[in-house]
Amino acid sequence: MAGPEPDEQAIRALVVEYARCVDAGDFDGLQAVFTPDATAELGGNGQSSFEELRARMGEALGRFASWEHIVGDTEVRLDGDTATASTPILAHHYREPGQEPPVYTLTGTYEDRLVRDGSGWRIEHRSLVVSGRRGRQRTA
Repeated sequence: MAGPEPDEQAIRALVVEYARCVDAGDFDGLQAVFTPDATAELGGNGQSSFEELRARMGEALGRFASWEHIVGDTEVRLDGDTATASTPILAHHYREPGQEPPVYTLTGTYEDRLVRDGSGWRIEHRSLVVSGRRGRQRTA
C-alpha cells in the first residue's frame, strides 16, 4: 500500500503547524500557515481577516492559564494548486486554579481551503464547525 502523496503530507504538516503555533502562543508564526489575505470563521464570530483572527486568538486564549489543541487525521482533497481539508479537533483550555469549571473543552472540525503558492501550501480560508462544548461558562 502506497503512502500519502507529498502534497497531502505537506497539508497535514501545515495543520499540525497551526496547532503548534497556537499552543506555543506563537501567533506571529501563523503567517507561515495562512495566506496574507486569508479569512476564517472561528467560534461563531463571523468571518475575520487573518489580522483580526490573530488578534482575537491572543485575546481569547489569554483568559486561560494554558491550552492544547489536538488534531486528528486530516482528510485531504487535491485539485491541482488548490485543495480542501477536513480535520477533527479536540481543544482543552485550562483555567487558573480555583476557577470553575477548571477546563473548557471544544470538539469540532476544521474545514480548510488551501492554495499552493511559491512557499508551498497555505490556508486561504478556515472554518471551525463546532460539534461540542463542555465547561464553557466560568462560574468563579
